[in-house]
Amino acid sequence: MLGKLPKGNDENVLVGFDKADDAGVYRLTPDLALVQTVDFFTPIVDDPYTFGEIAAANSLSDVYAMGGRPLSALSIVAYPAKGDLETLEQILLGGFAKMQEGGCAVIGGHSIADDEIKFGYAVTGTIDPARILTNSGARPGDVLILTKRLGTGVIGTALKRGKASEESVAASVESMRALNRRAGEMVVEFSAEHSSAVHSVTDITGFGLIGHAREMALGSSVTIELDHARIAPLPGALDAIRAGCVPGGLKNNIEFASCAVSLAAGVPAEYETLLYDPQTSGGLLISLAAAQAPALESALRAAGLPASIMGRVLDRGEHAILVK
Repeated sequence: MLGKLPKGNDENVLVGFDKADDAGVYRLTPDLALVQTVDFFTPIVDDPYTFGEIAAANSLSDVYAMGGRPLSALSIVAYPAKGDLETLEQILLGGFAKMQEGGCAVIGGHSIADDEIKFGYAVTGTIDPARILTNSGARPGDVLILTKRLGTGVIGTALKRGKASEESVAASVESMRALNRRAGEMVVEFSAEHSSAVHSVTDITGFGLIGHAREMALGSSVTIELDHARIAPLPGALDAIRAGCVPGGLKNNIEFASCAVSLAAGVPAEYETLLYDPQTSGGLLISLAAAQAPALESALRAAGLPASIMGRVLDRGEHAILVK
């Protein structure tokens, strides 16, 4: 729908809605720009405090993916008029704590009465206009690194159906609660130290790995090859898929993006499904020069992040995505 809107002519809009990128960027001065994003959703866990944490981590992620530093946030709340206010307080407290962890000040917000709970934030940060990391800069010969494991969507569906183990739920929640702050900071620092070796970054959220890789491939006019054997699932994610715990969003992702994918023979069906799984507060997908990729992977792992090299960038072929 945004693609049908007329594009503005403000030369200070460095990244707008026409780019399908993670956040918008508006230049204030030659060496300072604002980076802005907004995200909110319905509860995906039972504990209200944890839900608030996950919503905050998810909202901050787009700023980190652009290479920016979040400064302030406005909360977005939809809550039943007769709902338990202690539950709402816990949601807000969880979000506030995670925002504090991210160095981002909560300075206000807006709420409406709604029978369905929704929560999230509009986040504003700053960024150097010369160091914006977009989803459209991948180059042939690059290597791809993913900083989190996949499977939050199918595990959440398994939880709702009473088919998820405590281990898988705990691992999924911990992944969703984890900020992309350290990964984002390390990417910016690494690129500065290695002559802009990092060419493109995006975070993996609702469109799944395939959907966001497709945006990167189309925006960069390249083909992205994913190696399924090097993509790490969360514990229990593949079991959830085998049990038929597939969320509606995953099916929508397949319907939308499968036409852009070429699947090699021998890729297990559950791995194919996992690649379309909608993630909440997923990891960063990083495209960088092949020579520097092992060093960044090692640094991310040393920082305690489950990062892995799991693909490469090719010259544009018939399909935007190849899965082997």
